[in-house]
Amino acid sequence: MNVSAIVIHEFGAPAEVVRVERIELPPLTATSARVRMLASPINPADLNVLEGKYPIRPELPGVPGVEGVGVVEEVGTEVRKLRVGDHVLLPHGLGAWREAAVVADADATLMIVPPEVAVEQAAMLRINPATALRMLRDFASLSAGDFVIQNAANSAVGRLVIQIAKANGWRTINLVRRPELIDELRALGGDAVLLDNDEVKDQIAAATGSAPVRLALNAVGGDSALRVANPLASGGTHVTYGAMSRQPLRIPNGLLIFKDLRWRGFWITQWYRKALPSAEAEMFEELLALAKRGLLHSPVERIYPLSEAVAAVQHAAQSQRAGKILFGAPEIVAQFSPRS
Repeated sequence: MNVSAIVIHEFGAPAEVVRVERIELPPLTATSARVRMLASPINPADLNVLEGKYPIRPELPGVPGVEGVGVVEEVGTEVRKLRVGDHVLLPHGLGAWREAAVVADADATLMIVPPEVAVEQAAMLRINPATALRMLRDFASLSAGDFVIQNAANSAVGRLVIQIAKANGWRTINLVRRPELIDELRALGGDAVLLDNDEVKDQIAAATGSAPVRLALNAVGGDSALRVANPLASGGTHVTYGAMSRQPLRIPNGLLIFKDLRWRGFWITQWYRKALPSAEAEMFEELLALAKRGLLHSPVERIYPLSEAVAAVQHAAQSQRAGKILFGAPEIVAQFSPRS
């Protein structure tokens, strides 16, 4: 069976290396399923893959796209959990920018998505919501009312940190670079939204009432990373998951010696490599439950058909977008209207 897919044969400028081709699907086996893709986002990591700058390089030629959602069209004779018509999350790193895929060991690798969860939201669950949830759960034992501080709070992950924290009763201090974002992130559920500058120290203390801050999440680096580290309580944890400023961390000796802070890094790909299937299933059960209740939502700016691959990756590379850029099946492209 031949299907359309976005294929790269070399690394380079994203708009120059993506091309739409016909590829042959492998035959269905007793334990596999054929899934027609419905939607898949273009993440910053996907653009890095196209450029050849990501730590993991796919074999070439290859199909990019680390996450997505599809609908089951056919199952093997030994598949028990899945039914034709089920919406499913694709396995991590399958290569989701395609019309369809045959997924091996389908019962173990495909996660069923409840019908109440919008397709475009389900397509984005595997990377950003998972990153936000794991950082909030795995580095500190947070209790109701505890504070978390983060920079880049208007990023895709930052917005999800706000939503997941609010759903669990944790409070957030959110640093942003543009004043027009303050009211928007407060409406999303941020307890305090402050400008990321040298005057923010006293504002953080006022916002927390000098209550201890146990966890800091850093996606920027440089001076901003230090601004979210300084408010941490003794023994607190600073987690770096991005480097938007391209500036290194500068860790003062006093924060190590006198506050005994923990400095950690996080990469969701590494988590998936090590996670037991039961841990992954438990995580998605939590994320899907939040999505069903309308408590987990990422804005989408536009959905493109695969045939417009060049325009899509160019759009995804633009800064200050109102939401994510996705690839979608024709019916998803036709019915989608942007939602904030």
